[in-house]
Amino acid sequence: MRKGCSVLGTVLTLAVLLSSLGSAQQRTTLSSEEQARRQAEREKRVQAALASERPIAAIDSVWIEELTWMEIRDALAAGKTTVIIPTGGIEQNGPYLALGKHNYVLESACEGIARELGTALCAPIIKLVPEGSFDEPSGHMRYPGTLSLRNETFQMVLNDVASSLKAHGFKNIIMIGDSGGNQRGMEQTAATLNERWGQTIVHYIPEFYEYREVFNYMERELGITEPINEGLHDDYVITAMMM
Repeated sequence: MRKGCSVLGTVLTLAVLLSSLGSAQQRTTLSSEEQARRQAEREKRVQAALASERPIAAIDSVWIEELTWMEIRDALAAGKTTVIIPTGGIEQNGPYLALGKHNYVLESACEGIARELGTALCAPIIKLVPEGSFDEPSGHMRYPGTLSLRNETFQMVLNDVASSLKAHGFKNIIMIGDSGGNQRGMEQTAATLNERWGQTIVHYIPEFYEYREVFNYMERELGITEPINEGLHDDYVITAMMM
């Protein structure tokens, strides 16, 4: 039985290879005019698809990954030309909070901001950010489970994500980060892209991560204080957001 299966597998493999060789040979024997004609037909089909009407109603979401490409196209045409790039992190947060704390906070924060603006969408959360060195672990990397990127890697990811969004027609690209290790990379990337680009603008918003102001508001306006800080990287403000 095994021998029969082996023979059948060999025959199928050879058939696929011969088919591929035949297709490759056909492509090489086509005239330049025929190749150009076929390319023009393919492009015509793509353009027809890009211009086709959406067959179903759009869902009520501001998250790009939850929408279809047609919904993104129509949102842009309707004036939603602002997009938020949220950056979070996978890092230790003491014995009570999950490592994905920053990403969970951004799920509600980015959606709330986008809906309040009314003309914005949220790009997928960039969940991996600089958290410390690898070879001699530093910062949060000293704690198991933390995942880190080099700052140059983080900036390249930001660059490529922002460039993708610009290519699709977004005019205002907003960068927010819910972690201290994200700020320098976002600031530098925004400055670099703004020097290079024209009408499309990248806005780095450092005020989003001014947690000291949140503490001041909680204490001054709401009368809520944290009398004992255990130094576990899990204060009551972020815990409340997680809840």
